Parts: sequence; structure tokens; C-alpha cells
Amino acid sequence: MIVNKTETAHAHKVGMQSHFNLAHTLHNLKHYLPSQTPLKDFIHHNSLHAFQQQRFYDALRQAAAVFGYQVTLQLGEYRQLYANGRIREQILDRVIAETCGAENLQHWKDNLLLRHYDACIEPRTGQLRANWKKHYGIDLDTQVQPLLFRILCSYLDQGIALWTFPQHPDGFLAAFTELEKNGLVSFFKTTRARNLLLSGDCSLEKLLGMIVGRETYFENYIYDQQFAHRGWSGMVAVLEERPDSLLDQRKITLQELITLELLLEIDALDAELGKGWAPLSATLTEPPADLFAEVTETELHTVFKLWQDAFEWSYYDQVLAGIANPVPIKNGQETMRSFQAVFCIDERECSLRRHVEFTDPACETLGSPGFFGVEFYFQPEGGKFYEKLCPAPVTPKYLIKETKVTEKRKHELLYIKQSHAALPGFFVSLGLGFVAAGQLLLNLFRPKMSPAISDAFSHMGHNSQLTIVNRHPEDIENGLQIGFTVTEMTVRVKGLLRSIGLVKNFAPLVYVVAHGSSSANNPHHGAHDCGACSGRPGATNARVFAAMANHPEVRKRLAQEGIVIPESTVFVGAMHDTASDLIRFYDDEQLPASLPDAHAKNKRAFETALNLNAKERSRRFASIATKQSLPGVRKAIEKRSVSLFEPRPELGHGTNTLCIVGSRNLTKNMFLDRRAFLNSYDYKTDLNGELLTGVMKPLGPVCGGINLEYYFSRVDNFKLGAGTKLPHNVMGLFGVANSCDGDLRPGLPVQMIEVHDPVRLLIIVEHFPEVVLKTIQAVPEMYEWFINEWVHLAAVNPETRQVYYFSRGAFNLYQPLLGKLPALDNPEELFESAREMESAAVADATRENLPVYTLIR
Repeated sequence: MIVNKTETAHAHKVGMQSHFNLAHTLHNLKHYLPSQTPLKDFIHHNSLHAFQQQRFYDALRQAAAVFGYQVTLQLGEYRQLYANGRIREQILDRVIAETCGAENLQHWKDNLLLRHYDACIEPRTGQLRANWKKHYGIDLDTQVQPLLFRILCSYLDQGIALWTFPQHPDGFLAAFTELEKNGLVSFFKTTRARNLLLSGDCSLEKLLGMIVGRETYFENYIYDQQFAHRGWSGMVAVLEERPDSLLDQRKITLQELITLELLLEIDALDAELGKGWAPLSATLTEPPADLFAEVTETELHTVFKLWQDAFEWSYYDQVLAGIANPVPIKNGQETMRSFQAVFCIDERECSLRRHVEFTDPACETLGSPGFFGVEFYFQPEGGKFYEKLCPAPVTPKYLIKETKVTEKRKHELLYIKQSHAALPGFFVSLGLGFVAAGQLLLNLFRPKMSPAISDAFSHMGHNSQLTIVNRHPEDIENGLQIGFTVTEMTVRVKGLLRSIGLVKNFAPLVYVVAHGSSSANNPHHGAHDCGACSGRPGATNARVFAAMANHPEVRKRLAQEGIVIPESTVFVGAMHDTASDLIRFYDDEQLPASLPDAHAKNKRAFETALNLNAKERSRRFASIATKQSLPGVRKAIEKRSVSLFEPRPELGHGTNTLCIVGSRNLTKNMFLDRRAFLNSYDYKTDLNGELLTGVMKPLGPVCGGINLEYYFSRVDNFKLGAGTKLPHNVMGLFGVANSCDGDLRPGLPVQMIEVHDPVRLLIIVEHFPEVVLKTIQAVPEMYEWFINEWVHLAAVNPETRQVYYFSRGAFNLYQPLLGKLPALDNPEELFESAREMESAAVADATRENLPVYTLIR
């Protein structure tokens, strides 16, 4: 039986019957397992994506009851936030009154602040399989999982292993069978499980009958077994659906994994108990639990809901107050700009844009998703594989190839193939081992970039050539068109410029600024790169878009459609390294004779802004003295990004809270503390909202996915996050685990989420509420994010500045409780005063995010 996402809950009820339906069980199991892809394509997503068809708080109750997830902060944490003033009493009172009635305000306030609750979570999964330990005294996890994980890791290995696991055209289980048949030693301790495997008589139903007994328990047992190692099971489920997620592809299914694990369990039971043991159901009298039965809301659930809403709105109210009561912007109406810069919407660029605008008030900054509307695969010169440089849901039809790289790529002497051979490896290790020790010691005191470090700028040569223009219709490689036709380039340039409202008043120089992140000793570095580029640096996209926008024929066609770009305007690609705060410009040597001086001046403005940005970031880093000179802070930030001993080269998307869709004037006078995705949009060029659909459609999966993965990794870093990165081992170049025998860790490590406030994303759109409502209702998968409150949505009337909040299918006027934001005229002094040094709770970062301020400088 095949079910879709919206039918999942009903399908579970149907499935709770005496007859076991294997296809139904496997389908739903894949739906609930983690869906994180291998590390090379780190795509942020909602960790509870399986529950997204439910309303947010209903989903939290269900996920906690079924899988034992911690889905909010602890009660003591909320109370401490209230005591510190970060949950405002005025907001808490309003949340209680609106949810429980004003007449019950004091009762619920006493519950929230004083009453003791037992908040322990007892998950439904794991209860059935726990009876092996209860009735037989056997822990099957410790007996089976170490061997199972090593077999899986060896089979899926992408280049760490010295010996390759034998491959078989029929997939994983067939390859394992061949290895067992021809190997000198067996994976099994006893003969029965081995004979079942070699005979081919090992259907899942038969093995479950031997271990479990009655069919009514089969589904529960499979859930218990697979969620005992949800990381490995989730990875296998992803690779079954998307084998191309691995560069060196492997054929494997979740059914094969379950089959092998059941065989290993039979072997372990035979080894411990002999062959006379009875199946698990022989010891049971209770019927199997309904894993997905609805969870009734209790008083404790309401308490957590009230606290979470109050925590979120204590921040949202500040932002909406600043938007509803704006301060006039100085230097905001220039018709002739010194330059324009289009950044990625990434919230790490929020602060850099503010500093660029302060450094040169005559410039204009804009925001767009960091693939800049050009979707393609990229093949670096000498690369064996294609790299996807566009959002995860998009399947490109185009290939950009790199040629004529002038820079010589550096290689690390320590990492050579000869070190893997027996005799040469001995001498290589003996000779170069002392060199490695010396370099390691030197890196402690004088860290610097090396070929062993993930360098964001090495993704593409600085002066290489790219096959951007398609020369002939038959210029195709592996089904991909090499380059874009003029028509295709025009469509993409027009689409981006219209979507961000840049259709007139072009400056002489328009910078397209991508971002990437350099880091050392960090397997999650893809999570720090551009999410819109599938977890890779976006320099190639910036350079490709700039070349398209500079193409003479593209400009002619744009002019015919009403977008006139002056001949004197030049687009320049660039990339900002968000870890080191360095920037590189591409193809700027080819500027016309009239522009180099202006470009040199603009580069100085960028450098000054990067100094200020580094200072702002430094307040969270205990190892950097924030009060030292700006160049000194910047240099310390750069060293930090390449230190092998630094677990926090940067904090990624930590603290993300907002997504602003509108003109820069909407928030230009506000200090948002690097917490806002900024997507430029001009309602005046799109009164009917035709472009708004394309702008808003990816915001839920991309920005909302980032926000929710940070949220759930923060509130439950053990089950929904990756734990601390310090003991992580890279498994086969596709995942991380603690120790060589541990489960794969989905989600984000502690060092990325410790500064994050777990609040849902608030998307603020500058347009008339009726237009925004029509837009979100036009696309059901987009509407689901808002109607089920996985992200919040507000519309700002562009004529009156009144704010409308979307709830239960309608926009309603929102009146902020905060009348006026505090003023801020010197953010640099704020960074210094807000600086927090090391503490026992947080080794190198503060959890305290700053309030929203009105900038008056």
C-alpha cells in the first residue's frame, strides 16, 4: 500500500491490524527516519519533517511521545529567561490571556513560575524490544550494533578504507553474502544465521517470525530496532532513494539493512541462549502499543506552549515595533549610487551589509538567494565529479566547466598514496611523521591556510575560464547542456533583477557577492557554506551571473523588456568568506578604463566594513580581545578560521530568527544582531504579487529548514543533534559518529547551536496582506509552513507601515506592546560592553543575543 505524506497518520491506524504489511511499514519508517544526506551535500531541513502536516504544537507532542524527543527548552531554562528579562512579563501576560483567558491569568502564571512538573519523557518506541533485556537478560544493541555499523561503514566507504568492500550488481546483501561465502572467517558466531543467509531463505517475514513470533508485533519491533540507530537507518533510507548522494555510488536498501540486523540478532541469541529460545512474543500478554496514537494535550503541554510563545514574541514584538514606528533614514534617497552590492540573503551577511552601508552611505545593498538564480552543475578543472550549485529541490540541466586554471594547486606532502602501501608506508610515516608533528605544533601558535584545510576560495580558480555560453545545441555532456543560451541567460538575469527590484538606477559597479566558509578539522563545513548552493561556496554562481549580466546580447534583450542597464555599468562577481572575513573579486582585471579607480575605492570600503564585521563577531569569541584595533581583530578572526585546534571557526546560522522580504528601507534603521535573512523585494514592481510567489516559495524549505534544524538541535542535541564535535570520527567521508562503533549523528553539533535561541522563524513581507494571503494560498506545500505554524508570517502594509500577523488562515492587525526601540549610535561600543568571556556553561560563546535597537548614526 502506497501512502503520501498527508495520509501517513491515517495509514498508521490502518496498519495496526493482525496482518503485517511490509511495504506499508517500510514506507512509513523511511518517512520518520532522519533524512540528512551525506556530508558533502549538507542540506538543512526540518528535523521533524515527518510531522509537518500537523500543527506545530500538535507535532511536538506527537514526536515527544513516539520517539522521546525533547522538543522545547527545559522548564528551568524558561524560568531563567524570565528572571533575566529575556521573556518579558508584559508579553507573557498577553500570551496567557489570549490562550487561556484573562480571567485565568494568575492561575496559569503561578503554574508557569512556581508549580513543579514531572517532565520526564518515556518514548513509545523501544518498549517492545526492551523485553529482551527484561526477560532474557540480553542487550542486543551491544551484541549486534558494533559489527553491523562496521559492515555498513565499510560497504559505503568513500575513500577512507584501505581495502574496498566487494561490490555486487544486486546490492548490499548480495555483496555481503559473497563475502561471507568466500571469506576465510565468518561474520557469524553460530551456524543457523549463516545458513539462512547462504541459502537465500531469509525473507523479512520469516526472520521476524523466528525472533518476534506473532505478526501483530512485527511493525513495532522494526521501529524499535531501527530507531535504536536512527542515524545509520536514516542514511541508508536516503541512499536508497538517492544513490547519487554518494560520489562513489552504492546500492543498498533499508530492507537489506533490517534483514542483516535480524540475522545478526538470531546469531547473538543462539550464541547466548542456544537454539531453544522462544520468540519474544511468547513472554508477552499485552497487545502491541499503537505507536502513533494521538496524544492528548495536558497541563504540562500547555505550560511549555505558553512559555515558548512568550519567548518568541518577546523578540518578535521588538522587531515589529521597530518596523511599525520607523525612524527616518539618512542618506537613503540617492538616485545615483556609488555602487550596488547583491549579497546572499544569509543572515551572516546582515551585519556585513550594515557595515558596508555605514562605510559608504551612498551605496546600496540588496539580498537574493546565493545561487543568484543560475542553476547548474560545476566541474572544476581536473575534477572527476560534478558539483551541484543550486538548491536541493532543483535538478539542473546545465553544466559549467572550468578550464585554463593559472594558479598551481598546492598539495600537502603528508597526504600521498604511498603512505597506504606496506613498505613505502613505513618509511613515509617514519620520515614525514616528524614533519607532521612539527607542523601540528606550529599550527598551535601560528595557524595558517594549508592544502589540508577546507579553503572556500579554492573551489574555483581566481582567473580560470568558465564555459558559461552554450556554443552549439549539441554541446552536451552526460545529458547536461554545457553553458546557457542567450535566451536562457536573459531569462535568469531578468528574473533575479525583477525579483529584488533592481530594474533602474544602476550604479557604475554592481557587485554580486557570494559567500563560503573556510574551516579546519570540521566535518560539518558544508553546513557553513551556502545552503542555496547545496552546501558549497557560491563564488562560481556569482561569477556566472555577473558574466550573464554583462553579456551584450543579454542587455539588448533586457532593454526590449524594459530593463535598461547602461553600457557603463559592469557587474563584478565576488565572494565573502564568512569564517575569515576575507573577500575576493573575480574578473575585475577586465574592467573598462573608467572604472578601476572607483573599484579600488569600493574595495577599500569593503575592507573597512569587513574590519567592523570581524569586531562584531569577536564579541562571541573568548580567544579574541574585542577592544584591540580593528585590523588586529580581523587578523585574529582570520587565524581562528584556519586553526586545527579551534572547534568554533564560526557559528554558522546560530541565532537566525527573522526573514525580511522587502526593501532595505524596511529595516535599514534597525540593529538586528546578525539574526535576519534579508531578501530584497520591491512591491511597487509587483503590485499583483506575481513575482512574490517565486520569492516566497523557497523560504519555508530553505530559511525555515535552517531555522528548525537549529531549533531542534538546540533543544535536544542528543537525539536530534550531533553532540559535541570534539570526539567525532568521520565515517567513510559521509557521516560522523562518536567512536568507531557509534551511531551516525544527524543534526548539528553543540559548537554550532550553543548560541542559538530556539525560536521559530518570523517571515516579514512588505506587501498588502490580501496579496500575501493570495500568494501563500496558491501553493499548498508553501501554505503548509504557515497554516501549521512551523514558521510565523507577518505582512507590512507598505503605505501605512501597519503590521498584520497571519494566524489560522487570516491576517489580523498586530499592535506591538513595545512603543519605541532604544536608540543606538555606536554599535562598536555595544559589542565591547556585551562581550562575555569564558564560563563553565559555554566555553567560547555567549548565549545572550542583543535586543533590537534603532540605529541613529
